[in-house]
Amino acid sequence: MTTWNTCSSEVADFVMELLIETKKRLGSNYLGLYIHGSLAMGGFNQMTSDIDLLVITKRAVTDETQRKLAQFYLSVSSKPYPIEISILHKEQLENWEHPSSYDFHFSEFWRERYERDLVTNASDYLNAEVHRDPDLAAHITITRDRGICIDGLPIERTFPNVPREHYLSSILGDFEECIEGVTCNPVYSILNAIRVYWYVKDGVISSKKEAGNWGLASLPIELKFTVEKAIHCYADGVRPDGFKSEELMAFTHYITNEVRACLIAGS
Repeated sequence: MTTWNTCSSEVADFVMELLIETKKRLGSNYLGLYIHGSLAMGGFNQMTSDIDLLVITKRAVTDETQRKLAQFYLSVSSKPYPIEISILHKEQLENWEHPSSYDFHFSEFWRERYERDLVTNASDYLNAEVHRDPDLAAHITITRDRGICIDGLPIERTFPNVPREHYLSSILGDFEECIEGVTCNPVYSILNAIRVYWYVKDGVISSKKEAGNWGLASLPIELKFTVEKAIHCYADGVRPDGFKSEELMAFTHYITNEVRACLIAGS
């Protein structure tokens, strides 16, 4: 696992290609590009991790530019690394609200939607409607705390200091999804749930890798084998086939009760 400062030339070159081609399509509207997520926090796995980016512009991105960006990101995402990117303009950051609006978002989850819009010349997803994403409160908080400025003004001059209640709302929404989806995606759910628990308990903003190691040292002994398996699968890109329903139920029961207790104590 690696961070931006220690990543391979292949990863660095891929990010720089994203920077150059994104700037080309945004033109004079472009302001900056920033890394958050595992590549910023030292948990990037070349076999399994996304590259998480925020791009900032001077003003709203037009429909035509959105289509050009979608075409480009569709052509490069997962070749070799999947990308997740959100584009916001200055006013959306300066007049912060939660859930935050944004101009454009791409991830592999959106691939089929954008492909369909482009092939049929439709505007179901590539349009000027106001889109909102509660996850941006978490992305921006992590960017302020651990992010990397690749190009543009320094992070502290670009991004607002997101209120704690907005960040908490964002990560608790993700926590609920992790609990509900633990049997479908145990590795992500276990490590992300521990991230949330560590934050509500001690106020620590962590990567999945860091949270897993903390959980291994801090959770009850009967849960440590489950956490250890999740860490192993995440670090080595191993298929998560070895999780039993009973251990996942025990983990979610414990972590849910602990998070609720921390929230009550902190209210």
